Amino acid sequence: MQLTMELERLARIFFLLAMLHAFDPIDCSLAQNSRHRDHDIHVGVILDMESPVGEMARQCMTMAISDLNALASHVNHNLKLILHPRNSMGRPLKALSSAVELLENEKVEALIGPQTSEEAELLAELGDKVPIISFSASSPFLSGDKNPNFIRMTTNDNTQVGAIAALVQEFGWRELVIIHEDSSYGNGIIPDLLLALDKGNARVAHRIAIPPQAGDIYVEAQLYKLMALSANVFIVHTSASLASRFFLKVNELGMMSTGYGWIVTDGIVNELPVIDQLVLDSMQGVVGIRPYIPPSERLRNFSLKWRNSFVTHQHQQIPDMNVYCLWAYDSVWALAKAAYHSGLTTSMQKNDSANKLAHLAAIPLRPTGYELVRTILQGKFTGLSGEIQLRNGQLQQPVAFEIVNVVGRVKRIGFWTELNGITRGLNRSGVATQLPSVRKMGSIGWPGSSLAIPKSQRIVSKAGKRLRAVVPDRVGFKELVGVELDHETHATMVTGFCVDVFKVAIDLLPYEVKFDFIPAPAGSSYDDLIHQVHLQRYDAAVGDITIRADRTWYVDFTMPFTEAGVGMIVPIDTTRSKSMWIFLQPLEVDLWLVTGAFFVFTGWVVWTIEHNDKSEFKGPLPQQIGTVMVYSFSTLVFPQWEKLIGNLSKVVVIVWLFVVLILSSSYTANLSSMLTVHQLQSLPKGGSVGFPSNSLVNQTVRINLSSKDTSFSLLQKVEDYANALRDGSRNGGVSAIIDEIPYVKLFLSKYSTQYTMVEPSYNSTNGFGFAFPKGSPLVADISASIAKMREDGKLHLIGQNWFQSHSLFTNQDSATKVARLDLYSFRGLFLITGITSTVAAIVSYKYMKEKLNAQKHEAIDQPVKEKVSPGWFLFSKHLRDQSNMRNLCIIYQAKSLQDQSSI
Repeated sequence: MQLTMELERLARIFFLLAMLHAFDPIDCSLAQNSRHRDHDIHVGVILDMESPVGEMARQCMTMAISDLNALASHVNHNLKLILHPRNSMGRPLKALSSAVELLENEKVEALIGPQTSEEAELLAELGDKVPIISFSASSPFLSGDKNPNFIRMTTNDNTQVGAIAALVQEFGWRELVIIHEDSSYGNGIIPDLLLALDKGNARVAHRIAIPPQAGDIYVEAQLYKLMALSANVFIVHTSASLASRFFLKVNELGMMSTGYGWIVTDGIVNELPVIDQLVLDSMQGVVGIRPYIPPSERLRNFSLKWRNSFVTHQHQQIPDMNVYCLWAYDSVWALAKAAYHSGLTTSMQKNDSANKLAHLAAIPLRPTGYELVRTILQGKFTGLSGEIQLRNGQLQQPVAFEIVNVVGRVKRIGFWTELNGITRGLNRSGVATQLPSVRKMGSIGWPGSSLAIPKSQRIVSKAGKRLRAVVPDRVGFKELVGVELDHETHATMVTGFCVDVFKVAIDLLPYEVKFDFIPAPAGSSYDDLIHQVHLQRYDAAVGDITIRADRTWYVDFTMPFTEAGVGMIVPIDTTRSKSMWIFLQPLEVDLWLVTGAFFVFTGWVVWTIEHNDKSEFKGPLPQQIGTVMVYSFSTLVFPQWEKLIGNLSKVVVIVWLFVVLILSSSYTANLSSMLTVHQLQSLPKGGSVGFPSNSLVNQTVRINLSSKDTSFSLLQKVEDYANALRDGSRNGGVSAIIDEIPYVKLFLSKYSTQYTMVEPSYNSTNGFGFAFPKGSPLVADISASIAKMREDGKLHLIGQNWFQSHSLFTNQDSATKVARLDLYSFRGLFLITGITSTVAAIVSYKYMKEKLNAQKHEAIDQPVKEKVSPGWFLFSKHLRDQSNMRNLCIIYQAKSLQDQSSI
């Protein structure tokens, strides 16, 4: 025991030294300034001593006074604060009477601790008499503008709405219920909380206000209403006393089971350390927030002192400190600092006749009150709860909020800051230790010991109500939506592509929606269904319902889940072309002419370069022209056998062969396509066009095909489409059918080998969508689900399941006619070969001209040859050549005779 006392004494000394360093502006002035007289400051304290918070706050303020007095003695100054506690018993009128009694009899210079917002609102009227400091009244209705002498040494409730909205958004909840206390404290946060939730696309479907003194029967009745609404996600903002009774009932009615989600505000979380264990057991799975208190050496020393004080008094259980205790401690220090700097002295004498209370108006003003408030508001120091700096008469928003989870005990799972949002860790400066994109919290234990985030359900206004979705009972196209009766179970079966899309979209919602499909009455048109949804006889219309402008006046549509527009079904002509000139069709006339011209031009260029050096390019003019043409056009079918001598001619031929290769390949490919690709039958003049009955396409066809020679036929089923196209216009059928693209592709999934789709020159529909009553919150959520299905490929898979090879979401090539190749596509090739050949011809011409000039100069240097004409030289050369040939023949014959004789 003696060792324990010694440790306690050392801890107190260390703590006082830390306080001396922390409150350096106060302590230095106390030590150095000796002009102040020793005096006592009387302070009234009004708390609910019967509540855990009130008892703890009184203990913390007593410890603050003890530390202040010890510090004043250490610095040789006798500035002392004397507390006069009063018990308000949690009743505002009792608090007011206690305040008046303290002002009249104890002549207090300040009041600390109207514990609740209701008490603070009532006592704020005394603000013109004396400064009032509250460390727990957080209602936004308490304004320093109306009560300039009212100081709030706590945060405003509105500072936590951002953190609550971030949690709701993080969990993906879109509909929820707010449960709040019907008091100044409970109602003050609601406007800003609704705005914050709305920004996060969360809808508050219902709100319940519970009076502070409501009994268990009233609370139980409100909970039954919530159960009837199928609500499962809640935000609770009440006092701790009301929350204790409330969650006991919640657990009793089974609303703390799997599938429920609860978020509580800091007013409840701050008191969890001192709440009854039975209540804490009933709150398992609750998620809440509270202001973040940065750790410090002073706080650790104070915690040790706090625990030792209970060990000294031999308490069996040591309660954990909460933030209210720290704020109460800092309030005393803030008042002491302001009292010293303002030179406050007690100048009023106590009234010995305290038998009766004076009227409020008769209470004299405190002459030092204004100066005391001004000094407190301008002060800045580091307290146990962190940096103490008041703005607009209240503590500024904390650097962060802790996110906690009640799982056996209160466990911290993350933080929220205004800058970075939700994050898992903070450094000592309150800055997120992770990037803003990393917004993962620790594992959360939800009600019922579940680890899965509860999925918020759609909240309806009637007990047990399910979404009623009407579906059309159409004759054909059962693959889109079909209604059948099971003869064995007599149950109505609703199937089809549209139905499957709706089911998957509902499953992707962040909340649960229970629904029933209701077949439409026989003979109902699609406009009738829209009208019934508009009258709210049904909650939705599901099926192949086209989004139209006139229908949007009555209902809201989701985004389309099929392709928009219309298509035309036409037969495929499988007959081959019988034209004898089909081989000319791959190329346009201009391309044929230019290609032939370049054949001739390239041959002429090669002849120009080679005819002086090669004998094949010499001879009579007709022979040379024939050689040029054969050489040029033969490049199409076989390589050249003539060996070219000049480099220029080789370059020209190589470039031309490249052009010929491209032209021949393109010609072959286009001709093959013309011989193999099926041709489409065009709509003959005077033909008949089919379209679905009772459809918007009916009006569109008549407008765009308004012709005296065109007739129209109404069709209903897929089989009707096939039969009408097979018969044709001449046999009472149709030549083409125009319908919306989903119907067209459903038809092609069965008859793709005989028919195909072409797109008309107009686009008149917006695709299929689900219809809901005006203002339904499901429209945006279902649209988001459809967008996600499209991105993830689920929509495509559903279409493949129902339409096999022809999905509603693939772009089928509607143009089967092969286009002819024209000159425009190959102008670059001809430009290259033309420039190459022209340059080569010019260079060759200049070279030959220079060569002839050189030969003339050589002729001038030989006198003998000057007298002989050039023709003579040619003739002489010819004679020499013939003589040499005769000599060779004689030698050959002699050799042959010699060989024969030897044999």
